[in-house]
Amino acid sequence: MELRDWWWLWSRCPGLGSSRMDALRALALRTEGGFAALWGWPRARLKAALLWPDSLLERVDRFRSRWGKAPRVSVPADVLVPGDRIWPDALGALPRPPVALFWRGQDSLWTALADSAAVAIVGTRRPSSHALRVATRLGEALAEAGWPVVSGLAEGVDAAAHQGCLAASGRPIAVVGTPLTRVYPPEHAQLQAHVASSGLLITEQAPEARVSRASFALRNRLLVALARVVVVVECPQGSGALLSARCAQQLGRALWVVPGDVLRDSAKGSNALLADGASPLVCIDHFLDFLGAGCLARPEQSSFSKLSPPVAAGAQDSALLRLLEQGAGLETLGQELSRSTADLAEQLFQLELQGVVCAEPGMRWRLA
Repeated sequence: MELRDWWWLWSRCPGLGSSRMDALRALALRTEGGFAALWGWPRARLKAALLWPDSLLERVDRFRSRWGKAPRVSVPADVLVPGDRIWPDALGALPRPPVALFWRGQDSLWTALADSAAVAIVGTRRPSSHALRVATRLGEALAEAGWPVVSGLAEGVDAAAHQGCLAASGRPIAVVGTPLTRVYPPEHAQLQAHVASSGLLITEQAPEARVSRASFALRNRLLVALARVVVVVECPQGSGALLSARCAQQLGRALWVVPGDVLRDSAKGSNALLADGASPLVCIDHFLDFLGAGCLARPEQSSFSKLSPPVAAGAQDSALLRLLEQGAGLETLGQELSRSTADLAEQLFQLELQGVVCAEPGMRWRLA
């Protein structure tokens, strides 16, 4: 069997998650014969090398016994494993990367995800009518500009973003917290089928996996890692969308938030992100101007021009970059350059998309 086939087989063993598979891979790299040799190691030798508990090693023994001494298995066509050519490298930056991804739909979209060339839209399951309109329009506008739209296929904002993307003949990408053999919520069966037909369905949950609340929280990190920009439309305090926002900040993704009604509980979490330094999304056309054309844009879509070449010639930009190199934050930049923080934030986002700077938590940037 090939290396990826051995990885796939070992990863199917109950109890072998991301960290244990990483430990097993490290041992395989140090061992002549790799994963195949480890398959034949007695339990005592595995325990001495990996320090795994006896309860886990018993499961490993039962698993190996079931497959036999010379197993023959190959990775299914609808599964990706680490090391595959189109496996998104951004997943490796996660504290708990997936051991495999199960998918259904348009395989050409994996190229976009490998380049993080997508926009994620997240928000509450119980949105206001305003938030639903915004999420739908965002999905449409991004699709028209050639951007794949990533979300979680949940009720509310997620579903509206997917529906808007589909309405504009776009390419929705749904990262779900259940196996692909299950639809949750059940009333999204038709929507999930449409996403699979026009876009891509992705999960790390194997067909036999048990689903828990944690499954949905964990999927948030995947949809953030696969995107270049994350947009929070509306969410209350304690929402799962806030987990996505924190993950976006940790991974250095640009975070945009739609300002909400200060009197609505459903907007308190997202409004708090604005107070913490997220970029306000107050005009969809302006947002699209900064994104530029997406990877799926047609040549005639000239209104959404490709990203401008890196900006480094102007004296104003040189001063900005020099202050960033000295560790200046947004407030200091505004004072030193006598410019509004809103204007600076917009320019910094453009520079980030061009690869000149990298965003960091707390509305700070550093030179790339």
